[in-house]
Amino acid sequence: MVRRYGWEARVSDGFGDRLIGLSLLIQRRYTQICADHDLTPAQAQLLCTISGQPRCMAELADVLGMARNALSQLVDRTERRGLVRRECQTTDRRMIMLSVTPAGQAAAQAVHTDIADRLPDIAAGLGAADQGELRRLATAIAPPKCPEVSRDAAGDGSAELATTASRAARRGPTRPARG
Repeated sequence: MVRRYGWEARVSDGFGDRLIGLSLLIQRRYTQICADHDLTPAQAQLLCTISGQPRCMAELADVLGMARNALSQLVDRTERRGLVRRECQTTDRRMIMLSVTPAGQAAAQAVHTDIADRLPDIAAGLGAADQGELRRLATAIAPPKCPEVSRDAAGDGSAELATTASRAARRGPTRPARG
């Protein structure tokens, strides 16, 4: 069977193709949810990561898996929209702390809630047992790496799906949207 993913045509019906298809489905849904909130996936991930507490830029680059210059550009664009603010530490002026503004906090909460509500819909055609198995397998494959991504306000595993989607958007088979 010939499958087209935009960057190449492949002849296969294997497990790898199914994983790529699932990644694309998650990535597209996540991107659409972010767009519905006038955010790029990178902006949404940034806001959700710092909504609980301010973070220094160096730490954020590591947590988000971004080069520091790319993070700086993302922060510039997000700051111009009034969603984040930078502050120098009083003890070390080289250390820049990033925090959300009230508008950024509202945007982070809204997009997180929408992700929790809408992203799991991709598994709506599965029975309850299969959904539970998918949740277990997704968590085993892509376990949360830090407290920010393991928060699950809905209590339904959607935080793990959102984390997987954001990782797919950054490392997926297609070029991620720019912030």
